[in-house]
Amino acid sequence: MGADTKKGAVHIIDIEGRSAAEIADSLRTLIERGALRPGDALPPVRTLAEHLGVNRNTAVSAYRQLMNAGVVITLGRGGTRVAGGAAVAQEGFAADTALRDIGTGNPDPARIPDPSHALASIARRPVLYGEPVIDPDLARWAQDWMSADLPPEIPMHLTVTSGAGDAVERLLAQALTRDDAVALEDPCFLTSIHTVRVAGYRPVPVPIDDEGMTVEGLRAALDHGVRAVICTPRAQNPTGASLTERRAAELRAVLRDHPYVLVIEDDHYSLLSQLPYHSLIGPEHRRWALVRSVSKFLGPDMCLAVTASDPETADRLAMRLTPGTTWVSHLLQRLVRALATDPEITAGIRAAGQHYAARNTAFAELLTTEGIPTSAGDGLNVWVPLGAPARAVSEQLMRRGWLARPGDEFALGGGEASDHLRLTVHDLDDDDLQKLAADLGASVRAVRR
Repeated sequence: MGADTKKGAVHIIDIEGRSAAEIADSLRTLIERGALRPGDALPPVRTLAEHLGVNRNTAVSAYRQLMNAGVVITLGRGGTRVAGGAAVAQEGFAADTALRDIGTGNPDPARIPDPSHALASIARRPVLYGEPVIDPDLARWAQDWMSADLPPEIPMHLTVTSGAGDAVERLLAQALTRDDAVALEDPCFLTSIHTVRVAGYRPVPVPIDDEGMTVEGLRAALDHGVRAVICTPRAQNPTGASLTERRAAELRAVLRDHPYVLVIEDDHYSLLSQLPYHSLIGPEHRRWALVRSVSKFLGPDMCLAVTASDPETADRLAMRLTPGTTWVSHLLQRLVRALATDPEITAGIRAAGQHYAARNTAFAELLTTEGIPTSAGDGLNVWVPLGAPARAVSEQLMRRGWLARPGDEFALGGGEASDHLRLTVHDLDDDDLQKLAADLGASVRAVRR
């Protein structure tokens, strides 16, 4: 007898399995084959457990795996249903809106260096099949850039990929298989959520506080059996938190007993950051990667990231980056190196970082005056604690002409993210900053009433 595929009906006949992983895989197969469609209801946990003759906790675990992977959603009394196809929000400008978009996460285009002068100097001889994947000049610059922040006793190999998202996807793919658990910061960068869910890994949330990833959260994730940890050492997106020296040392101590867990540090803000770099990667750790993209300071269209990693991880990445198929254009590599070594441009990058910090601090002070105590943190955005539901506040802001990004889009485990907004305000002038702060204060008060 087949599964009943009537919209909203409970499906149970074709579900199989004795373990949580087997049940989750059975449900995923039904969804992929179209027997279960977006919006269809899944059986209640008790009903499913009785049908399969398993413990109720086994059925709960199976549903949790699917929920963490973005395959199903839980609606409280509305039960568990198959998720739609666009469960994860994306960064960037919102389409088709007349509102002032303050949720983009973009750098200021006026602060992105003009590449036109450098372009004229990079078109030297062509690159042919079989040549080194990394341009020699870029490799020399990247070696200095990465090694300056890593313990000198750690062997380091370089890889170049098409951006940080590409690097993280390849790093996870060479180390993990479907359903493996990955520790992610909570709240989390949207691209990381999307990468993990699309690949079928199981995200394990690790809470974030003002000093970065929490020690107890990381310890719990390791006890849960994660095979990889993705951490943002500076300017965590969306919160703006950065690892302190003390917290980094505490996290390294926790990881000392797990040297083969892959640790990926996404230092996306790098040259723009106003804070020092503190790392989870200790000299004894065996599987690690430090990823630095150029997109925040040279522009999102510069799809290039440098990864420093242990030799084994680098060798596995090389298997996935073979000349003639997926190498990164040497023209782009030469352009990045030309821009990143130009004294005038590097001075402009430092000034841009100072500008972002100053504008975000000014906005945080305005919000505090409005009765919304806020700290600017580091990075392109401001993480605003509302003390009220963010969705309701964002609706109030829309009536005042602003399009904001609610914090629950970044959440893995709920928590306080649903009471936050992530705002990109560094390109607003003083008058607009003051207007936005006043409108946000009025919106919060309206919701609280």
